[in-house]
Amino acid sequence: MMRFWVLIVVLLLAVAGLIWRMAHLSVINRAFLLEQGDARASRVIDIPAYRGMILDRNGEPLAISTPVDAVWVNPHELEKTPQTISQLAELLKLSPTEVRKRLLKNINHSFVYLKHGIDPEIGNQIRALNLSGVYFQREYRRYYPEGEVTAHVLGFTNLDDQGQEGIELAYDKWLSGISGKKQVIKNRLGDIISSVNILRQPQPGHDLVLSIDRRIQYLAYSELKAGVEKFHASAGTVVVLDCKTGEILAMVNQPSYNPNNRLAGEEERYRNRAVTDIFEPGSTIKTFSVLTALMSGKYSPDTMINTSPGWLMVQNKRVEDEHDNGLISLTTVLQKSSNVGMAKVILSLPSHALWRTLHAADFGQSTQINFPGERSGLLVNRVIWPPFTLSTLSFGYGMSASVLQLTKAYAILANHGVKYPVSLLKLNTLPQGERVFDQKSVEALMTMLEAVLKSGGTATHGNIPGYRVAGKTGTVRLVGKYGYQKHRYNSLFIGVAPVSRPRLVIAVVLNDPRGKYYYGGDIAAPVFANIMSGALRLLNVQPDNPVGSARHG
Repeated sequence: MMRFWVLIVVLLLAVAGLIWRMAHLSVINRAFLLEQGDARASRVIDIPAYRGMILDRNGEPLAISTPVDAVWVNPHELEKTPQTISQLAELLKLSPTEVRKRLLKNINHSFVYLKHGIDPEIGNQIRALNLSGVYFQREYRRYYPEGEVTAHVLGFTNLDDQGQEGIELAYDKWLSGISGKKQVIKNRLGDIISSVNILRQPQPGHDLVLSIDRRIQYLAYSELKAGVEKFHASAGTVVVLDCKTGEILAMVNQPSYNPNNRLAGEEERYRNRAVTDIFEPGSTIKTFSVLTALMSGKYSPDTMINTSPGWLMVQNKRVEDEHDNGLISLTTVLQKSSNVGMAKVILSLPSHALWRTLHAADFGQSTQINFPGERSGLLVNRVIWPPFTLSTLSFGYGMSASVLQLTKAYAILANHGVKYPVSLLKLNTLPQGERVFDQKSVEALMTMLEAVLKSGGTATHGNIPGYRVAGKTGTVRLVGKYGYQKHRYNSLFIGVAPVSRPRLVIAVVLNDPRGKYYYGGDIAAPVFANIMSGALRLLNVQPDNPVGSARHG
């Protein structure tokens, strides 16, 4: 009988304990438990924002964002069987060994990314496996339709959709959106079963319209690549500028890279050589030396200069030409690119005259296009100019410039002496120009630059049928560890067309060509001619020389 009552008491105590526990959980500790339950089922997650598109001047997309998935796992929930690991690895295009390493390395964590940016189709195949501990997060992946053609202008973004190079970096704040927030309910597998509330709507980024013309960009890239390969150059750069507006229509470099599939070891290719690399511009500066002479009033295009015997001693140092050109006019000095003639002219003028011309053309100053890594080049303003330093400056040594700076300077000449800012963005209104050079002198100079492409000039291969072209060659010795190197050069040509109504300025630089030819007139001028000819047709620019349509030389 005693055992019976003991059992009854025990059962009553158990029931009382259960009732007390139920009361404690549902009444006394209800708020805490609800909070804990919500913490395990309710989540606040990001709603990714769409990054703005980058468009060319005609509205063609150059950079767009596409929706993709990121796959992550909770190592504590994932069944790490060989079959599971193999299935995940195959779909994610990873090795099973790599997946195991990541899981083992993060065994104490509950969140491990396996791969970013997978196509939604692959994501659906992984979902169909119904693997516990495998989760997805919606992201956007940047895609560049033109690939390597526009790589150096656009740059690229990282896994977090943040700009890392080029326009993507320079205008990251403008292009980036603001992520939204929403509250969701997830089940025990981590799947979202319902959306509770939108806490903050995502704000998409702004689109950006560039001055680049996709058609001319592709043309310039193709011709530059062909020129680099043909003449065995280590690198090359082309800039195409609309001199009427200051807009950059094309900016290309070789070698390039594919921003959609960047490879390890290609980091050296990321920089935009047109703005980051500076070099001695060589004989292309003779144009501004001649302009200095014309503006001085002491010289005219027909002024005769004696360049015999083909060399000149300045401060016990030798300035020389390739040939003895004898007694020639200032026009012929430019046409034949005579170092001796140029040095004699500049040494006869006030020592600061040439520096003032170069400074007015913005050499040694930023182009202010807001491009990451742009360098200003070097143009020293000396208190006293040693004669030899001044003479070498007259033919482009002892200073440095980028390809874009050189293009901008020649655009001033194309605009009859008026300087306009350059832009990588499409302009809705034209900026105010500033006159920096005498119009009469500049127009005389442009006629002289046409002679460079005529018979006897250094750039006969730069002519374009149906158009008047003015331009200047440059063949610049490269500097090495022990000074200027033999048989290693940068080859340049920069030209304007059509001369009667200037529209485009194009600069071409081929770095360190190793073939039979290396003079700027032989290898850079033909690349220029092919690009200029195609660009003028694309822009429907009317010919201004229908009679003299045959090439000279």
